[in-house]
Amino acid sequence: MTDKQTTGQNGEMLARQFLSDKGYTILDTNWTSGHLEVDIIALHENTLVFVEVKTRSSSKFGTPEMAVTLQKQRNLVRAANSYVLRNHYTYEVRFDIISVIQSSQGPIIEHLPDAFSPKW
Repeated sequence: MTDKQTTGQNGEMLARQFLSDKGYTILDTNWTSGHLEVDIIALHENTLVFVEVKTRSSSKFGTPEMAVTLQKQRNLVRAANSYVLRNHYTYEVRFDIISVIQSSQGPIIEHLPDAFSPKW
């Protein structure tokens, strides 16, 4: 496993714990549909939340959430649509980003609820 993969896995683990601590119920992690993937799918109150986790070892080249491009957003929306249809969910849907920076003082976690809306 590369350093990048290890950093990403650690960030996703921290994000899951962060959401659980905030009262979210984790339904799925690393859920795939074809080539599309959602890092975390959670339920919070009556909202189905699709979470993209971006982890970096520093913010030297910008914040992690800046890496969630329009194409990545479109892919997340497509994957979410597939998940909702397969599971017959009728919940409201929201797209969040969790940014994790692995600093020398410990991880810095930022949660961006409702970070983007579907754009077609």
